Amino acid sequence: ETASERGNTSRGSGRGTPSQNPPRQGNSCCFCLQQRAPGKVLLDAVCNHLNLVEGDYFGLEFPDHKKITVSDGKLMLIFYHLLGPKHVVVKFVVKFFPPDHTQLQEELTRYLFALQVKQDLAQGRLTCNDTSAALLISHIVQSEIGDFDEASDREHLAKNKYIPQQDALEDKIVEFHHNHIGQTPAESDFQLLEIARRLEMYGIRLHPAKDREGSKINLAVANTGILVFQGFTKINAFNWAKVRKLSFKRKRFLIKLRPDANSSYQDTLEFLMASRDFCKSFWKICVEHHAFFRLFEEPKPKPKPVLFTIRSQKELLFFFFLSNTSHPPIGSLTGSPHLSELSINSQGGAVPASVILSPNLSPDTKQASPLVSPLLNDQACPRTDDEEEGRRKKFPTDKAYFIAKEVSTTERTYLKDLEVITSWFQSTVSKEDAMPEALKSLIFPNFEPLHKFHTSFLKETEQRLALWEGRSNAHIGGNYQRIGDVLLKNVQGMKQLAAHLWKHSEALEALETGIRSSRRLETMCRDFELQKVCYLPLNTFLLRPLHRLMHYKQVLERLCKHHPPHHADFRDCRWHVPAYAACTLPANPRALFALQEFIRLGSLSKLSGKGLQQRMFFLFNDVLLYTSRGLTASNQFKVHGQLPLYGLTIEESEDEWGVPHCLTLRGQRQSIVVAASSRSEMEKWVEDIQMAIDLAEKSSGPTPEFLASSPPDNKSPDEAAVADQESEDDLSASRTSLERQAPHRGNTMVHVCWHRNTSVSMVDFSVAVENQLSGNLLRKFKNSTGWQKLWVVFTNFCLFFYKSHQDNHPLASLPLLGYSLTIPSEAEDIHKDYVFKLHFKSHVYYFRAESEYTFERWMEVIRSATSSASRAPILSHKESHVY
Repeated sequence: ETASERGNTSRGSGRGTPSQNPPRQGNSCCFCLQQRAPGKVLLDAVCNHLNLVEGDYFGLEFPDHKKITVSDGKLMLIFYHLLGPKHVVVKFVVKFFPPDHTQLQEELTRYLFALQVKQDLAQGRLTCNDTSAALLISHIVQSEIGDFDEASDREHLAKNKYIPQQDALEDKIVEFHHNHIGQTPAESDFQLLEIARRLEMYGIRLHPAKDREGSKINLAVANTGILVFQGFTKINAFNWAKVRKLSFKRKRFLIKLRPDANSSYQDTLEFLMASRDFCKSFWKICVEHHAFFRLFEEPKPKPKPVLFTIRSQKELLFFFFLSNTSHPPIGSLTGSPHLSELSINSQGGAVPASVILSPNLSPDTKQASPLVSPLLNDQACPRTDDEEEGRRKKFPTDKAYFIAKEVSTTERTYLKDLEVITSWFQSTVSKEDAMPEALKSLIFPNFEPLHKFHTSFLKETEQRLALWEGRSNAHIGGNYQRIGDVLLKNVQGMKQLAAHLWKHSEALEALETGIRSSRRLETMCRDFELQKVCYLPLNTFLLRPLHRLMHYKQVLERLCKHHPPHHADFRDCRWHVPAYAACTLPANPRALFALQEFIRLGSLSKLSGKGLQQRMFFLFNDVLLYTSRGLTASNQFKVHGQLPLYGLTIEESEDEWGVPHCLTLRGQRQSIVVAASSRSEMEKWVEDIQMAIDLAEKSSGPTPEFLASSPPDNKSPDEAAVADQESEDDLSASRTSLERQAPHRGNTMVHVCWHRNTSVSMVDFSVAVENQLSGNLLRKFKNSTGWQKLWVVFTNFCLFFYKSHQDNHPLASLPLLGYSLTIPSEAEDIHKDYVFKLHFKSHVYYFRAESEYTFERWMEVIRSATSSASRAPILSHKESHVY
């Protein structure tokens, strides 16, 4: 199916009958190639036809007595010699199945993987229990016909057979499908792969053979190594780390193992296959899988011709992760983890194995797949052409004016954020009987005075700007080209609100406690976050007043630096900088953040018997938790293990394990091996973990209760495979969560780090709180000609786009982690002033600011989101930031 045809299918088109939204089907293609063209030419032509970027995961398969899957070689010659050109049917198939489908960056790639899973189910290759099969088919049905309707479901299942003996599973399929309401086709593909990858036969292609005793077995190869099956039951596995050499002699396939004193295996294992061609074919597939999943770089070309060339998976991932600084884009971000996301073990207590880290109270139903770049529709906003641009009014050129204007624009956003609590959330609470009165009285009476005060503050600021620009009462005398007096007047009034300000952190803690103890309150908050107006997690809005105080202080400092000492604004600003400090700094500065003892969170790969498996790590001042994302409606992260930091040591172990950017973390009772996505990511983790270890060593020592909660685990990564992998039982165990499916927004900071294989530190969060900006920008896509005027809000590592500042919710968002920030080159033919460029992979955006000052400010704040912060600020304020 081509990219253009794919857009006309049911994907994203909503609910429809089977006849209106037919199942997505493939189509035949015709290519004209030279007779002696190698197979890679045809494969590349197919990938180009599909507009497929991640073509290295795929290959071409043609049915003959050898069942060879080819990615290179003289494929056309094989066709002519074996079958003749008129009778060849070539299949485009998935060749390499990565251990984690989140490594796939494009929605099209995941769709093709989903089609492969669907085909494997139908052909009996992907065997599983009835519950898993029904769950898989339910996601396929959701993807093909949309939301649940029992009559349509049963009609569709009668016409489409996804698995042998499907009739016996029909009731279960329909029951599961009912839980997927609101799930887009892209999200269905994502969930399908999430379930399929946990099955033992996922991506397995069996090759008949015999062992030395003549018993019939099947050989297979996976990302982890070579597998041995008795029927469909795996009876042995040889990890790549154990394999020294692969070879074949006629019909004998040989595996030479590395010496191991503790192993009972012979040095060389021998298997007999049907013919030399079968044996050679399987050997070649094994070598290709080893190159793709194990090698850091593509093998260097040898002087003599080789049978094939292959891009390693590491190289393929680096294409996405390093070509544009970092990682792929997804939805909007949070400035701090969710209420319960990072609060675990805040007092150093034990963490039970069943703890779930919730990435967000609830997601936005209308969000795209968590792996798809959010693109604002080109027609969403009024276009501003050069003619209209020429009619724009001339602003004052004084830098102080633009500083004052920044106060006004950011105050507009702040007032809107206050209204999320005082208007929208309060209205929701009043309709529901889910929040205790004590909690209501702690939240709303402390927000309403702030809203009233800042409404007046914004009005006065905008009036001053109008006078400054000569737009209002221009005949009135006096010096109105200043803002310090307005700020000084209002800081006095703000002192009276100090008692309300410091109630917000208390309200946040109380709300978190209430959510943990009341399912009704949790559901109400989740439902509220489904509203578009709640464009950030609820806890962010509760902390906004504290964040805003820091912004005022920054504005005052910039004005003091700009004005000479004799300027009236300098005197006003100088006097109330300490006034703001007295008003804004609490006795415990940790109250500014909902992070307290958190240090870093991010994605690392953990080495186990199944190879490298992605895990989300949470580093606190006393413990390192590692988790995986579960099969719940909100993609919660389930704690797999924990490493107390007291007595922990770190050592680089790339040479030992043959894995790039690899670390061994040795605890007193457990050791794990992890790998980062890049050298810089590894260095960040090493630096922060070592800092945390030093802090733990200087503290009172290990907590016995905490250590007791983590069972001893002295197994090697290979031996620990069973304990670290999810079984099919987990699929049915997650049934409770699936039964109350809620739409999922995979766009919290935790999910951003998960999908991008990156990490974010406490310092990054602190910088994000300080760097916020709002204002009008002109935006242009890479291939568009005109510019669009947008109201843009930068907050929480993300740009949010509105038609105007009066809108209640954003039209779209663009997270900035991983994007590169540059100035357009001459070759890009952007002949405008104050233009900056954001780009990642094929996504390119140009933005125009109105002045040199605003251009520099946008560059400054965006750079803070596209580049990791140094730890210098946290070290210089270590007395304030207690982990």
